[in-house]
This record gives sequence, C-alpha cells and structure tokens, in this order.
Amino acid sequence: MKLGTPNLTPDTLFARETLWQSWLDVEAALAEVQADMGMIPDHAAEGIRAAARLDTIGIEALQADIRVTHAPILSLTRLLGRAAGEAGAWVHWGATTQNVIQTGRILLIREADRAIRKALRSVLEQLADTATTHAETLMAGRTNRQHALPITYGFKVAGWIEEMTRAIDRLDHGGRRLFVLPFGGAVGAMHAYGAGGQELNARLAARFGLDALLVPGRAINDLFADYVLQLSLLAMTIERIASELYLLMTEEIGEVSETLDAGTVGSSTMPHKINPKYVVRVLAEAAELRGLAGSALETGASSHEGDAVRNQLVNAVLDRAVPLAWTLAEGFDGLLRRIAVDPDRMEQNLRATGGAIATERLMMMLAPRTGRAAAHDLIHHALDHRAAGQTVLDALLSDSAVRQHMTEPEIRDGLDPAGYCGDSARIARDAAALAHKVANSLTDQIR
Repeated sequence: MKLGTPNLTPDTLFARETLWQSWLDVEAALAEVQADMGMIPDHAAEGIRAAARLDTIGIEALQADIRVTHAPILSLTRLLGRAAGEAGAWVHWGATTQNVIQTGRILLIREADRAIRKALRSVLEQLADTATTHAETLMAGRTNRQHALPITYGFKVAGWIEEMTRAIDRLDHGGRRLFVLPFGGAVGAMHAYGAGGQELNARLAARFGLDALLVPGRAINDLFADYVLQLSLLAMTIERIASELYLLMTEEIGEVSETLDAGTVGSSTMPHKINPKYVVRVLAEAAELRGLAGSALETGASSHEGDAVRNQLVNAVLDRAVPLAWTLAEGFDGLLRRIAVDPDRMEQNLRATGGAIATERLMMMLAPRTGRAAAHDLIHHALDHRAAGQTVLDALLSDSAVRQHMTEPEIRDGLDPAGYCGDSARIARDAAALAHKVANSLTDQIR
C-alpha cells in the first residue's frame, strides 16, 4: 500500500503533516477492510477514503483541535468524521489511538528503510569497485597503529565490505521483526471486533504488506528498540570505516584524500589548509546515531498492556534515529564517491621501515633451518642491536648468526614487502563478488 505522502525526505519523514497523513491512510485502509468484511457499509468506506486527506479535513483546524484535546487521534478522527458526512459515523471503528499511531510510524519507517537500503546498495557497489581496482595495490597493514605486515588496499576494503554485509544482515532481521501490524484494539485482544478480530487483523496486515502478530497489542516497544539498535550497529560500522579513512588522510600518512570542489576553504586563518569536509560530518552523525542505542533500550520497559510514558520516549528516539540513519547512509555514500587513493604514497609508507615490515617472511624462511622460535629470536636480536643509522638489510647481512643460515639473496628477497601480501588480492576480489551479490539482493528489496 502506498502512503498518501509522496517524496519523503529525512526532514519530512516524521514531520507533523507526514504523521497526520499516515494516520489518515491507516483510518481509510481500516474502513475499506472492514467494509470488505461486512463490519461497516461499503458507502462508509468510500466516504472515509475520499475524506482522508489533510487538505480536506484542514491542517489548521486539526492543529487547533489537538491544542484543546491533547489527543491527536481523537481530534483527527473527529475532523475526518465531519468531512466524511454520513460515512463519518463509521470512522475509527473499534480501533484505539496507539493502533493508528504505531501502524503509521511503522509504515513511514519502512519507507525510510527502503531509502537507507538504496544508499547502502550504492555503498557496496563503490566498495566492490575499489576492492577490485586496488586488489594488488600495496600498503602497510597496521595493528595498534604501527606497521604490522604488508597488505593491499583492496584487502583493507574487503574487511569493510564484509562488515557492511553483517550490518545489512542485522538490519534485515530487525526490519522483518518490526514490519508487523500492531492493531489489536484497546489492549491487543481485538475486543471490539468479536469473532472477526483475527480475520480483520490478518486482512489489514496483508493490505499494508505487513506481517501479523499473535498479540497485536500496544506494548511492542521492543520491536522499535530492536530496529534502532540495528541502526546503531550500522552507524558503528560506518564510523569504523570513516575513522580509518580519516586517519589515512592525516598529513603524515596521506594515503587517501577527499576530492573537494573548487573554492573549498579549510580554515579562516590558515590559508594553506584544506581540511576534510565530508568524513567529519559522517563521523559526527555516526557517533550520534550510535549513542541512541542506550535511549532505545530504555523504551522497552513498558508496563502492562500499554504505557504512554514509554510511547512518548520511543517516538522521540525514532524521530531522531530513523531520519539520522537515512542521512548518514546517504552521506557515507557521498563520502566514498569523493575518496581518492594515492598508491605511490601507500608504497612509500610501506617501505618506510626498510623491509622490517616483512621480517615475518624472513623468519618463516629461516624457521625450517633453526626452528620457528629460534628464527624469531635471531632476527629480533639482529634488529635490536643494529648500529645507529644502519639499515635493516645491513643489520641482517652483518649478523653472523643469521648469515650462518641464509644467503644475501635470500635475505634481500625475504625483506621485499611486495612478495609477502598473503591472500590479500584473492580476498579483495572475493569480497568484491560478495558486495555485488548483497547489492543485488538490496535492489530486489527496494523495488
């Protein structure tokens, strides 16, 4: 079912008019399903549907009535009833406020979810292209922010891809749990509908393209909290990737940069500075969204069959989390489009240690002759005792204990980082294939 508010954006998703129209959409669909079941007359459903537009019932009139009643759904159904004429007697038949509010929000969240997935599909496609292009681009692997072993940039991106697919998988499961119909009347047992309650719930769920709940009650905040937690975990993943990019942009590293538009200014006082612009916005938004996880967990402590305190809290969390996730996903996509890779700088940094980054390879070449532990200690001793200004190669070539087991050509070969990237290239290409596969599945989901 299409909502009556087209062209949604993060700014308009939960705007006052958007929410009100979503409630009207729910009321109209409810009337149509009830008419199909014979609960209300056919003409009533037709009249309610025709009147279920904000421009028909009047935005200002609705706002004024809400100021008096402090009960938005009561005011909305009152004005809808008046606008529908004789059909108005059948408006909101057997429903309660939270049925309509929660259903409207779930339908709007689903629209945002599609937009988020569309951006994530583009993210995966870009990461796949980068992993393929740079499957063999040498760079330093780093642990604890120190050089560890040689890798390729494509391998680094492969890690990002697999982590993103896990985030998307979690979002899939959270969405499947959330996109249900919480429409069970005052407490969830369909009292007002008699023997037809279960059928009404099933038909209405099918009408909205939602799944049915066994207990379609109002105390379902765990489902909203669950979805926000998945968005927070998505933010965590985006933040980790963006943080690595931000670090690689550091002047002293300089392995990637943002492609900025002409005229971009970095500082009002330092003319030479062109600061990163897009990555910092992504990082700030990701940190904010990740931080909403705690507030989301607070919403789940509803009491009994309904709790207005927790409902207000969950609405406040959703109002911030879902539009922010939408903005963040699109912003991250935009950031990746501006990333420029500098392979020459990557290789320059890789070789900054004079081959020390590849000494594990040298150790594994030496190990069959001395044992692994002894090989480690021999190489470590040679490097630990090298003279001031002595290169790694010279230190090893001049160490008699090492030279007793290895020739000069073997040592030179063992210290070449280009020959010790493990499965980096294969993993990068396999990750690119994975990214394309998941991106294709997202394409199917957002149609």
